[in-house]
Amino acid sequence: MFLKVCGITRLSDALHAVEHGAGALGFVFWPQSPRYISPERAAEIIAALPPDVDAVGVFVNESVDGIRAVVAKTGIGVIQLHGDETPAYADKLGWPVLRAITVEQAEQAAVAWPPETIFLMDSVDPARRGGTGSTLDWRQAASAARGRRVVLAGGLTPDNVAEAIGTVRPFGVDVSSGVEDAPGVKNPDKVARFLTRARSAFDKH
Repeated sequence: MFLKVCGITRLSDALHAVEHGAGALGFVFWPQSPRYISPERAAEIIAALPPDVDAVGVFVNESVDGIRAVVAKTGIGVIQLHGDETPAYADKLGWPVLRAITVEQAEQAAVAWPPETIFLMDSVDPARRGGTGSTLDWRQAASAARGRRVVLAGGLTPDNVAEAIGTVRPFGVDVSSGVEDAPGVKNPDKVARFLTRARSAFDKH
């Protein structure tokens, strides 16, 4: 079970998510994102997290040296690649990678990327690169996820996460816009309900 809340910009949101069971938090280092956070601010939040919480850095077509600099400054432990990065690029990083793909890319990605790769299956919007709020076709996602470690994203909310988990049977789930009042500002009640319902659904399946 992998429960991730992405687009964290405030310490209070981070601690609230962890308190309610999030095992991973996402920090978006792509400047064009409305959920962008500076490495300096992210470092302050990450320093306050329990050691067993994964801090995930989200990057879009960043240079290897650029990612290394952010890792050194912030202490993130997992790299989420949301651009056009290749397996060869990921090999140069030297950190665990969460690779964002679409349902349509799943078959090709499974061949191109190493077997240990965890894929984040998200909806398509090249201009926004995640956090779109658009819901996937879960039956297509279930077929694409079969036999692979997939974290399901794309339009998840407290009201649909249990159904999504039951249909797709993913390795984990990732939420951003579905628990927000505004980009980067999480709604405490939605976060708590999402994580509670997701955990319950995983326990059943």
